[in-house]
Amino acid sequence: VGQMAHGLHTLPTLTALGIFFAHFACVWWSWVNLTFAVNIMPGLTRRQLATIMLCAMFAVGAIAVAAPEATDSRAWLFAAGNVLLRLVLLSFWIWQRWNHVESRWRILAYNGGTAGLWFASVFVPAPINFLIWAIAFLIEIIMLVLTLSSWAGDTIARINVEHLTERFGLLVIIVLGESVLSAVSALNDHWSPVSGLTAIFALVTTALLAWTFFMYSANAMQQGLEKLQDEGDSRGIRDTVGFMPFLLIAGVTIISGALAVAIASPGEPLPLAAALSLGGGISLFYLTNALISLRFGRPPRRVIAWAGPAVGLGCALVWVGVVWTAAATVISAAAVLAVIVARTEISAQRQITQ
Repeated sequence: VGQMAHGLHTLPTLTALGIFFAHFACVWWSWVNLTFAVNIMPGLTRRQLATIMLCAMFAVGAIAVAAPEATDSRAWLFAAGNVLLRLVLLSFWIWQRWNHVESRWRILAYNGGTAGLWFASVFVPAPINFLIWAIAFLIEIIMLVLTLSSWAGDTIARINVEHLTERFGLLVIIVLGESVLSAVSALNDHWSPVSGLTAIFALVTTALLAWTFFMYSANAMQQGLEKLQDEGDSRGIRDTVGFMPFLLIAGVTIISGALAVAIASPGEPLPLAAALSLGGGISLFYLTNALISLRFGRPPRRVIAWAGPAVGLGCALVWVGVVWTAAATVISAAAVLAVIVARTEISAQRQITQ
């Protein structure tokens, strides 16, 4: 996560922001595939699971090392990491499901075919290799959408909702940890009273996002997934586990980059990309929570009541970031989140008393 956000810390431009989203989408999708594969195989022993994860770690390590230069000199390594990860998944599915004859073509095409595309991209120059990456990524997305109904029937009952929620929660902790690490590192490199004050409010901002997620979103996710599982709604599970959370995770990650930039130059306005990362990241965080809540069947009026102001205030922070100093913007972000959290807490207490 830190390597993916590296460009947003050192060179916060709109191009760097776009590159981050593109690369992070690939990494997110790999995480989803691996987590889901392990989730629906309850018969795995600890040794088998450890073997799979250790093999996957080499692939993720290659992707992480390549990330800062994935559009340049290390593009081949980024592709090679994705090849290895898909070969791990291919081996896993062949080992677990090869006896299901009707699933063989999908297993070979989904991870084997896309592994071949990623491998081919190692040997071609830019920008053709990036086009091949996009095609491989889209093939997996399209195959999931088109073939979901054919295999979800005997799979949905095996989904361990508690495991999925716990994995996602740990990923959020990692991403929030990147914000903490970024703030500490930036303050270490730019030691001054104003940077220290900005870092304090950066940590407050991160803490309030964590409070929102772990006090409300995590429980809502587990309850919502249990509801979708009981209803046999495989598309709902796909959307709320595979697709929508990407925006939340990406949003929190780009916030870390903006906070690091603010601590480094607290007396200057944020660059546009950093302002978009801070305000837009907060908006994405609440917008994604709202979309997931609606997908879980929550009443739209109730969701809009808390999501509308939160998303709107996050967008307003973009303007604040390019006009005010970075220190004032981070303080404003902490104040905005404090208001949102206080409002949510008051509403929750009222519901309890009623």
